[in-house]
Amino acid sequence: MKKVLFPSLCVVVLFLITDCSKTNDDYVSLFNGTNLDGWYAKIRSNDAALANKVFSVHNEAIHVYKDFPEAYELNTGENNTHGMLYTKDKYSKFILKFEYKWGKGIANNFDKYQYDAGVYYHVVDDKIWPKGIEYQVRYNHITNRNHTGDFWAPKIDWYSLDGKTYTPKEKGGKLLVKPGEHLGLKNFENYQALNNEWNQCEIIVMGNTYVIHKLNGDIVNMATNLPNKEGLIGFQAETAEILYRNIKIKVFEENIPMDHFLN
Repeated sequence: MKKVLFPSLCVVVLFLITDCSKTNDDYVSLFNGTNLDGWYAKIRSNDAALANKVFSVHNEAIHVYKDFPEAYELNTGENNTHGMLYTKDKYSKFILKFEYKWGKGIANNFDKYQYDAGVYYHVVDDKIWPKGIEYQVRYNHITNRNHTGDFWAPKIDWYSLDGKTYTPKEKGGKLLVKPGEHLGLKNFENYQALNNEWNQCEIIVMGNTYVIHKLNGDIVNMATNLPNKEGLIGFQAETAEILYRNIKIKVFEENIPMDHFLN
């Protein structure tokens, strides 16, 4: 009897060890909360030591500009610490979830872009800045407008009434094909800004077919006919102290119809 049970227990133990990166909802953690295994950092200055200081790990979060002065090289024009923390693997069809909150520090060209960071996906190079699609993470404290969920992208199919902000097709949005900035929903108020509270973000992308940007459970932007079907994922350091945590991904082998995520 012992000879039968022992191999079975070994299988159970082995399963628990090898499956520890998975969550109970089939997501896999991309960030282990302890170190940056599976990631690599690049900044504009190409200073590797400084890049690893820009992206540090503290209290189970990736803390951008943690040990920097509260006002770092403001408006010098150098922007040396603009940078990205990239995954080593490429992804195509997935749901990416993460949380972020703003810190107190500001840096670089803050006066131009205010509290600005972001997450890139479908990155086909790893330059600063890369070729890919950005889920903007931004707060303009001057206009009191949140820009999280905006696109920065090459040409994408996108729906709008005013040519600037997203309007769903079913609410009268007209198809536009344009590069650059694509603002999210107008007058969206479900966000956390400078109150030390976390925002929950979600990127649902199916190859080059479509992508949905969500913020705190609400759809804030959508696009179809994307320029790339796969690539790296990168978390951005730009003009302000920011923390990212609970970064996890669910990968799909086949495209899931968009309607599945709209109902």
